[in-house]
Amino acid sequence: MLDIKDDDDTTITVVSGQGVTAPEQGKPMDVSVTGHDFQEDIEAISRNRSVPTLLETALLATGMGFSAVARVTDARWVTCQVVDRIAFGLKPGDELQIESTLCHEVRQFDQEIVINDVLTDPLYVYHHCPARYGFRSYISVPIRRANGEFFGTLCAIDPNPNDLKNDRVLSMFRLFAKLIGEGLDADEELIRSRTELTHEREMAQVQEQFIAVLAHDLRNPIHALSAGLRMLERREIDAKATELVLLMKSAAHRMGLLIENLLDQARKRSGADFLIERTTTEDLGPTLTQIVREFRTVAPDQPMNIDIDLNEPVDCDVPRIGQLFSNLLANAITHGKASESIDVSVRIVGDKLVLTISNQGERIPQDRMETLFLPFERGSNRQGLGLGLFIASEIAKGHDGTLTVTSSDEMTTFTLEMPKRVA
Repeated sequence: MLDIKDDDDTTITVVSGQGVTAPEQGKPMDVSVTGHDFQEDIEAISRNRSVPTLLETALLATGMGFSAVARVTDARWVTCQVVDRIAFGLKPGDELQIESTLCHEVRQFDQEIVINDVLTDPLYVYHHCPARYGFRSYISVPIRRANGEFFGTLCAIDPNPNDLKNDRVLSMFRLFAKLIGEGLDADEELIRSRTELTHEREMAQVQEQFIAVLAHDLRNPIHALSAGLRMLERREIDAKATELVLLMKSAAHRMGLLIENLLDQARKRSGADFLIERTTTEDLGPTLTQIVREFRTVAPDQPMNIDIDLNEPVDCDVPRIGQLFSNLLANAITHGKASESIDVSVRIVGDKLVLTISNQGERIPQDRMETLFLPFERGSNRQGLGLGLFIASEIAKGHDGTLTVTSSDEMTTFTLEMPKRVA
């Protein structure tokens, strides 16, 4: 509590906000108010770093000693920020009785109040407020939000007369009040955007966790389905049943690829790098050949020209290169002309492993080429989740290689180039 006495020995009570330290005279106040019912408004003003400068400028331009931004309602007057060169004693969070202030009239009558000298002003010479607070010059202009809502006032007082009733001073105070109001709107929008962003991030994290768990849990039923289909193939079944089994194997194989891609994407989104374990091996050729056999089984009508010629060891993660190969081959089958052959070549060229897969089909549009290797990027005519090429690209990077694409009206070709030996 702070008691201020006017010239008639009348005591005015100032209710002090909690946690506020008295400032060095003439300096902007640092706001550390806690538990105040207007705390959000006080903090919103304090976050606007231009407010202390505006208050300082107002004093320098007018010669006055105290300036403040006040939150004013029909029942409350609360200090939000001040510059005090006359030891008036108010701090952020402090309150004055609303009826004892001229800001109350500014709000009530929606007009500015400007006083050069109380002693010569016919409207305020006998007003109780100047007598109570001991000032002779005064100015207060409304601060409004963009929607017209009255927030409070930008005000200044001084125990001496000052020339305030001129266009320069009034224009300055009106501009400063407008800037403070716009700052409040910008602060509110920023907080809303941050809240929405936090919510979206939380939702995205929940969705990613759900996808990761779902993909992981789907592995077992897919493996069981594939095992059951292999058992059916070994039995004597008619042609219709054989065709049905092949269709089911194709669907199970496709689901398996999607699940592995989802799991890799979940790992990537969680901040983990793609796990690449390179070893010097001669198993890559047989692995890729086996993948081709599996695709021939699930897509028996698709013509393929296969040229896999690996006559020396390669430093690579065989399962990962196999995954890359599967994704590219699946992409070629999906988007190539079913009646035209897919050309596959895997060779050692100099000190590099070069893998190419080409299919005939529609040209990839230029705008799609720029985002082709990004996750979840797919056109309206594309199938799947748009993860296969992204995963393939990440696997290439993990092997210090590159995955590129060229596309024309006749042919689309994906090319992997990577060093055959680790440097």
